[in-house]
Amino acid sequence: MSAGARASACGLDLLAELLREDGGLVAELVEGPGASGSPSPAVVAANGPRTRSRSDEYELLVEAIYEGYLLHYGQPRVVRCEDPDLGLLVGDRLYALGLARLVEIGDTFAVAELADTISLSALAQGAGDPELALEVWAAGARAVGWGPSPGHDHAKSLVLTGSQDAIEAMRTIARSV
Repeated sequence: MSAGARASACGLDLLAELLREDGGLVAELVEGPGASGSPSPAVVAANGPRTRSRSDEYELLVEAIYEGYLLHYGQPRVVRCEDPDLGLLVGDRLYALGLARLVEIGDTFAVAELADTISLSALAQGAGDPELALEVWAAGARAVGWGPSPGHDHAKSLVLTGSQDAIEAMRTIARSV
């Protein structure tokens, strides 16, 4: 198992444990981490120079936010919910959980970046472009871990305007470490 896969499994385990400890309906929906085919954006975000000193914390909170996204648009890895309406509500809860933890540690840049990531990936999904949504997540995770860049701001504006160049711009940012 690669270091990235190990780190992701660890973050997913921590998320499952946190949700179980919180109790309530969400705890009843936790089935534990499922297999993840690719490294989670949380691993990327947690291993950047901005976040490395608190990497476990960042990995957990980005996993929560990304799991919320997956409850809205994909295949969640920790929470199993058959009711799509309940899945949306649980996804919103996980968005809030992760963003609130970011606020607690005082990382307003990451709060804004992940809010943009949530919005832009939803915009891409709404436009029928799940591949662009994945690139938005990859670039957003990179920004959380490595910090802002003018290129990323430009890529985000391309997504907002529906430009055909958006996916390549996001892909370039995500891979520029």
